[in-house]
Amino acid sequence: MSKTVKCPTCGKEVRWDSASKWRPFCSERCRLIDLGDWANESHRIEGNETLPQELIEQDKNNQH
Repeated sequence: MSKTVKCPTCGKEVRWDSASKWRPFCSERCRLIDLGDWANESHRIEGNETLPQELIEQDKNNQH
């Protein structure tokens, strides 16, 4: 028995198995819509912005 999930973009039921080419999305269209949302920063993961350690070290070295 296959598990089903809802497409994150449109909500359509999607079978969770190897036959579902775009899972968890129902189609390439829904997958690309979601990718575009990430690229436009409509989706983002909350958290603190951090600087790379290299920039932190440079800043320490430039302080007088």
